[in-house]
Amino acid sequence: MATPPQYAPTLLLRAAQVKVLFLDVDGVLTDGGLLYSETGETLKRFHTLDGHGLKMLQKAGITPAVITGRDSAPLRKRLQALGITQAHFATEDKHPAAQRTLASLGLDWSQAAAMGDDWPDLPMMRPAALACAPINAHAEVLAQAHFVTVLRGGHGAVREVCDLLLTASGHYDALLADYLR
Repeated sequence: MATPPQYAPTLLLRAAQVKVLFLDVDGVLTDGGLLYSETGETLKRFHTLDGHGLKMLQKAGITPAVITGRDSAPLRKRLQALGITQAHFATEDKHPAAQRTLASLGLDWSQAAAMGDDWPDLPMMRPAALACAPINAHAEVLAQAHFVTVLRGGHGAVREVCDLLLTASGHYDALLADYLR
C-alpha cells in the first residue's frame, strides 16, 4: 500500500483536531479568473481532484464549508454535486459567517481549518487552528498561512489540504485502501 504524504509533526498536530474546512471560492476552488458569457452569466472552472478530496473529507467526518463573496448558479450546482450544504454566498465579511457555521456544527475555532487567497479571507484564516493558502495567494495571505500548497488555486490546491486533513485524522490509508482493492 502507498504511504500517505509526509508532513511536519507540528503541522499534523494543528490539523489533527480539524472538523470543518472553510474555503473561499475564487482563487481557491477556482483559478481566480472570471469568465462571463455574452448574457453576463459567470462561468466557473473547478478541478476534479479538489472535488474528490472534498468528498473524502465528508467520508472522514470533516465538513467542507464554503464562504464566498460571490454567488453564481455554476457554483451552487458544483456544491450540490459534491454534497456540500454548508455555504455562505455573497458574503463580504467572512468571519461572522464562519462563526455561525461553527455554532451550527457545535464546534469552535480550534477545530477549524480555513483556506483563502486574498485579504477578505484573512478574518476566517487568522483564528483557525490551521490556515492554508494556495501557492499563488497574495503575499499577505501567504504570510499568515501555516500550510501553503504546491499547486495553484483551482488546479488541485484544495486536494492538497484535504490530503493533509485526511492524514492528520488517520483516515488517509483506509480511504485509499478502498480504491486499491
